[in-house]
Amino acid sequence: MHLLIRIYPFLAVMLGVAAEHLDINQAVIASPKSQTTQPGVHKVQHEYVHLPTYIYQLIVLDSHSECKKHLMDLFSYRLKKAEIFPTVIDKFLPSFLLDVKWPSGERAELGNTVKVDKVQDEPTIKVRRTRSVAAEAATNVTYTITITDPDAPSRDDPKWGEMCHFIASGVKIPSTDPSAVVRLSGLKDVMPYKPPGPPPKTGKHRYVFLLFAPANGTTDPLNLTKPSDRKHWGADEPGHGVRDWAKDNGLEPVAANFVYAQNEEQ
Repeated sequence: MHLLIRIYPFLAVMLGVAAEHLDINQAVIASPKSQTTQPGVHKVQHEYVHLPTYIYQLIVLDSHSECKKHLMDLFSYRLKKAEIFPTVIDKFLPSFLLDVKWPSGERAELGNTVKVDKVQDEPTIKVRRTRSVAAEAATNVTYTITITDPDAPSRDDPKWGEMCHFIASGVKIPSTDPSAVVRLSGLKDVMPYKPPGPPPKTGKHRYVFLLFAPANGTTDPLNLTKPSDRKHWGADEPGHGVRDWAKDNGLEPVAANFVYAQNEEQ
């Protein structure tokens, strides 16, 4: 069952629905008198789009500020449900949205499952500002993007976790532009991209994308440490991962997204 609901396309990633996937072909343009006659329909913008019922249950769009509040709640709900909060990273409120897309067409949508063979090439990442920070975000700040797998070799036995899959610096987001396209090949690699490769019979792995900013707001170049190994992000103890590495490098999280992937042999 689906409900009709109006929504800003730039918020689609927060709902786990990529903007390109919004069903605009089935949009309903309601007159002012009819906008309140359809159950489960709330006015926010100019298009109605289909969203799953559970999205409507989590989000009651009464106003833009209320919309933002519920979207932040949904963001936290998704990451907490997947045990990314607080296992992988401490809870935070995002200042940006991460729209991750692979050349195959697979996307990261806050917890969807992707096919391993479809995510072997480097993805393109679009970083979008939330409107609340568009005017106040510091200029010339260098951001860092990371990918981590806390489920190596499996979620039940993460003795190799976390596994570092990518670290790159040099992400610039112009203050005059609400979004920026980030191509991994154009960044300064600290740790090159390692595509998902979950072993057979290890269930679903979580691949977590995190965007970091300097905690002190510096605009100076970042001198990030390179983990000596992908396993445990270079540390000797299991469970050491991106949170510890970010803290050691003076970084704080400002955005996140994630996917699940598993080997076909289970």
